[in-house]
Amino acid sequence: MQRLFMLAALAWSTAAMPATPASRTGSFRLDAAPARVFPFFTAEGERAWAPGWEPEMLSGDVERGSVFRTRNHDKVVTWIVTDYEPAAWRVSYARLVEGSNMGLVDVSCAPDGRGTRVTVRYTLTPIAADGDAAVAHLLDAARYADFMQEWQTAITAALAHDAPRGEP
Repeated sequence: MQRLFMLAALAWSTAAMPATPASRTGSFRLDAAPARVFPFFTAEGERAWAPGWEPEMLSGDVERGSVFRTRNHDKVVTWIVTDYEPAAWRVSYARLVEGSNMGLVDVSCAPDGRGTRVTVRYTLTPIAADGDAAVAHLLDAARYADFMQEWQTAITAALAHDAPRGEP
């Protein structure tokens, strides 16, 4: 009986433990200066290169505390700007994919010769059963490398079409 109790306690404690955040960082290079590239990483700027990206602004614009909502397939994603430093070409977001996962997205741009090195870090925690699979899929090393390549290709095309304009 004592052994059964210990096994049940062990199973409960493992199931009750919170998930550990998982993180993946990737980078890519763009042939434009950071001041030209950085605006692509705002809620509105992403429209120029991300198919289906239709942010619904709930408050603010680009500044810390601004909130917006997007849809990813059948999931609602709520975003909040947690850090916005245009002079340093850095922005960070917290995001909640309802019924799946939540976490942080950090984007930084740095001069790289005549271009820009963009570094993107996702740190995610599953908050529901299907969140485990979603986090594992997005943060898989090969999938994440493909994800960064998709960003590079799409933003390069947007740069060729001269959008968006403006300095941060």
